[in-house]
Amino acid sequence: MTNREAHQRNLRKGRFSQLGYAYFITTSTKTRLPLFSDPIASKIILDSLRWLNEQGKIELVAAMVMPDHIHFVARLQNPALPSLMHSFKSYTSNKINDLFRREGSLWEPQYYDHAIRTDDELLDRVNYCLQNPVRRGLVEHFKEYPHWYCAYEV
Repeated sequence: MTNREAHQRNLRKGRFSQLGYAYFITTSTKTRLPLFSDPIASKIILDSLRWLNEQGKIELVAAMVMPDHIHFVARLQNPALPSLMHSFKSYTSNKINDLFRREGSLWEPQYYDHAIRTDDELLDRVNYCLQNPVRRGLVEHFKEYPHWYCAYEV
C-alpha cells in the first residue's frame, strides 16, 4: 500500500455526517489536473452545487472553484455526506468528461470534510473558501475571481 492509499483510507476512518450540520469540504481533481481553469467546467461545478441547494439536499453557504480543486461550505439537509459526494462527483465527472471528450476519473477518490460547530468557525471557513484565489496569487481580491458563490452579502 502506498502512502497516498494509506492517507485516503485514513480519511474514511470515523467519518460520520450529521444532518443539519455545516461542513467544510475540499476535493481535488485526479492528479491535480487544472480542468476547472475552463470557465464552462467551473460553471458545471457551481451549477451542480446550486442544484443540490435548490433540491434541498444541502444549504449552500459558500463555494470556490479553483483550477484543480474545490472548497465549499454547506449544511447537510438530506442524504448522508458520502452519498451526496458520490452523486456530486459522478454527475460532474460525466458532464466535464463529455465537455473535454475525455475518459477516466475526474476526481481523486477521497475528499476532506470538517464539521463546523460554531458561527465563528463557519465565518472562518467561508472566508477561507473565498480567499483561496488570493492566497494562490490568482487575483488581488476574491471578487475578481469568477468562480465563486456566497449566500452572504460580501
